Amino acid sequence: MSRVDDLINQLCPNGVPHKTFGELGTITRGKRFVKSDMVESGTPCIHYGELYTKYGTWAVEAFSFLAPHQASRLRLANPKDVIIVSAGETVEDIGKSVAWLGSEDVVIHDALYAFRSPLDPKYVAYFSQTNNFHNQIRRYISSAKVSSISTQNLAKVLIPTPPTEIQQEIVKVLDSFSKLESELESELESELEARRRQYQHYRDALLGLEGRKDVRWTTMAEVGEFFRGRSITKNDLNAEGLACIHYGDIYTQYGTATTATVSHVRSDMASTLRFAKHGDLVIAGVGETVEDVGKAVAWLGDGEVAIHDDCFAFRHSLNPKFVSYYFQTAAFHAEKNKYVARAKVKRLSAENLGKLAIPVPPPDEQERIVAILDKFDALVNDLSSGLPAEIAARRKQYEQYRDRLLTFREAHEYFA
Repeated sequence: MSRVDDLINQLCPNGVPHKTFGELGTITRGKRFVKSDMVESGTPCIHYGELYTKYGTWAVEAFSFLAPHQASRLRLANPKDVIIVSAGETVEDIGKSVAWLGSEDVVIHDALYAFRSPLDPKYVAYFSQTNNFHNQIRRYISSAKVSSISTQNLAKVLIPTPPTEIQQEIVKVLDSFSKLESELESELESELEARRRQYQHYRDALLGLEGRKDVRWTTMAEVGEFFRGRSITKNDLNAEGLACIHYGDIYTQYGTATTATVSHVRSDMASTLRFAKHGDLVIAGVGETVEDVGKAVAWLGDGEVAIHDDCFAFRHSLNPKFVSYYFQTAAFHAEKNKYVARAKVKRLSAENLGKLAIPVPPPDEQERIVAILDKFDALVNDLSSGLPAEIAARRKQYEQYRDRLLTFREAHEYFA
């Protein structure tokens, strides 16, 4: 940071002015188009959802296109504009930005703003990643079914405005740091993926119990029973109340087992719900793909947990984590896939779940297998240990460095 510090001491010894987006430039909102409007070639466009999945801090080309006649009635971002997400399902979604450095204009979706100013566009895009920026826009976001920030409120956000030479030096430093961080993270991700493959191979081998004399093979219906949950809508979810497992949470929030839930429902709904007990396996009965269906988590919490009507609870006499680990194996999925109903939404019935084969080794062998797999699972998946923690630490280190670099002592008057 010595070069940046030297420039600050030289060019703005009395501090750096902080100005609002509205004072510095113009904010233009895009116009509506849908994904079905997109074509293979034509006028470049950016749909707001793509900013999360396809773009980084800056871009020189678009990934999507509209037919010219469709694009002609829409709004454009110009080269050197900063494209900012104005709406999203969560507050955290809003404010994601990309500096548009392409050689031609690009059509922008109506959940995007184009911010045009004399500031370095990459400097603005980097600033939009800071805690300072996000803490400011949180004050102005309107929270409805879809959260959003208006043009007028985005215009109120303050940004430090050092001289162009300092902006460019900061961009240069962050570009280098981002590249280094990305390379290190990529190496760690590759190592983590290799560990995951190793773990999956070992897990499948450990649970491949065919031919063992001490293992009884049977159907799931013979060692337990299935029952389906009851309807829980998003409107029923609450910050506190009865613990519940929504089927969508099984894909995103849980691993092999859990003792607590991320979701709750109102306590006055108890009489309308159905509950899993300690030791039950909670199974997602629907999914967007055949592979998704059948994802399961063992409930090991105290007391009961309400389950969504797209979930099944499997009540049995086996080690619950042993069953949950078996549900992750290639052998289980190969057999399960034969029974999945393939409609727009893929489904698996309780009747068909009951037909699936499961190995039943002695209880002490189930416990031994679980103990071994728990160690592998922690190494690969637990954010408090192993490579995932190192990846998270790298990201945090970069975020702290970026925020420090983009924090300036404010000057009320600018002395050139």
